[in-house]
Amino acid sequence: MLKLSGEVLADRKGDGINADSLVWIAKELAKVRKAGFEIAVVVGGGNIWRYRDTKAAGIERTTSDYMGMLATVMNGVALQSGLEKIGVPCRVMSAIGIPQLAERYIRQKAVRHLAKGRVLVCAGGTGNPYFTTDTAAALRAVELDCDTLLKATKVDGVYDADPEKVKGARRYDKLSYDEAIRKNLQVMDQAAFALCREGKMAIRVFDMRKPNAILQAAMGKGRGTVVS
Repeated sequence: MLKLSGEVLADRKGDGINADSLVWIAKELAKVRKAGFEIAVVVGGGNIWRYRDTKAAGIERTTSDYMGMLATVMNGVALQSGLEKIGVPCRVMSAIGIPQLAERYIRQKAVRHLAKGRVLVCAGGTGNPYFTTDTAAALRAVELDCDTLLKATKVDGVYDADPEKVKGARRYDKLSYDEAIRKNLQVMDQAAFALCREGKMAIRVFDMRKPNAILQAAMGKGRGTVVS
């Protein structure tokens, strides 16, 4: 299971869907599939809509969260288009019903798509407000019996402080779920860590910006932090 933020699809300002970014991610996922891995992806929607960035609009939290779920479907369909353009079969399954764009998420169908070699994009979050796409990724990873949850970020692992802001921030090679929760490390939310702990789902946090980084992470290689 690969968790992507919506921002990885965005332009330099962090908004919308950038064509070059979409093509690059599609090609990186194609490498992982070619290596023989079954791939499920959860993509966020922050490049289109995020509650904390839009509070000034006065939209009530529950409604805003559903708008965010719609944004993840938009990103998921864009990713599907990018993959199919380079010959990689892909299916988008959504936790909220939008039959014109995506299949409704049903676990048995999702497992069959993976078994047939299709990249599976899980959109629509969990289908419920107040849950992040990190939690959705943890839920789907456990539900689909994935080997690992790969958390793609802009830094090469989990640090005890933001390495872009704090000089000398220390990177962890390994962490336990309890340590990640107790230290309130912000790379994923607490609910996601708790779900992975319950399901014994290892999390690998890595920097996805370099070529082959996703493939290396899927193989258990490369620089990063493992939470288990």
